[in-house]
Amino acid sequence: MSGQTSDDTLRGYSLNIRQPDRGYRFSLDALLLAKFARVCRRAVVADMGTGCGVIPLVLARMHPDARFTAVESNPDMASLAVENVQANCLEDRIEIIADDILTMRSYVPVSSFDLVVSNPPFRSPCSGRVSPHPGRDAARHETTAGLADFLTAAKYLVKPGGRICFIYHPSRLAEFICCAVELKLALLRLRMVHGSMGAGAKVFLAELAKGRRADVSVEAPLIVRGDDGEYTAEVAQILGMAEKTTT
Repeated sequence: MSGQTSDDTLRGYSLNIRQPDRGYRFSLDALLLAKFARVCRRAVVADMGTGCGVIPLVLARMHPDARFTAVESNPDMASLAVENVQANCLEDRIEIIADDILTMRSYVPVSSFDLVVSNPPFRSPCSGRVSPHPGRDAARHETTAGLADFLTAAKYLVKPGGRICFIYHPSRLAEFICCAVELKLALLRLRMVHGSMGAGAKVFLAELAKGRRADVSVEAPLIVRGDDGEYTAEVAQILGMAEKTTT
């Protein structure tokens, strides 16, 4: 991959992760989603838009009997994801596919996974600020696939009765729920994430189910930082804290 990269250590998960020093980098959102997702024993899990592969890498450490397929349309990021899987000796449990989610159904059988997770771009095209760093806008803004495409692909991939977990922006919560209803995906759990107590929500975590009905469980909000400006105990545990060196 051209350009500088950084080697980041997620000590809590015994992971070394290489990613662009600037641009398309994973954030706390990916770790929050990994913690939120409920992975059953020996589950087969798909991650749509995996970036450098951080979500399946973390989940693989958390659930040693699960197997993962991760899809990334950016070829440079997909190559980094493969490198990260190999560097952490997880190639027997994580497969990286360099492709767009829109074409997956041409070679992936329907209902192949117990769980589908995704941290997709959440800004509509031409909305929000434009980043000066190459790749960062691709992580934030919808390009070839929008929210409906991601949810439709997730429904195709997951088994009947299986679950879908997303992290997304609260400004699009109504759209998210409407799209899920149109696809006959039941909302099971919803959790808002706030930067600090009293602040508005930054993102939300949602769990959907395919082919079943259930009442919605709205969980207690997740607060990232306390009044002292430090990470709350829950977030500090999720983070495992990262260290970085630039190469």
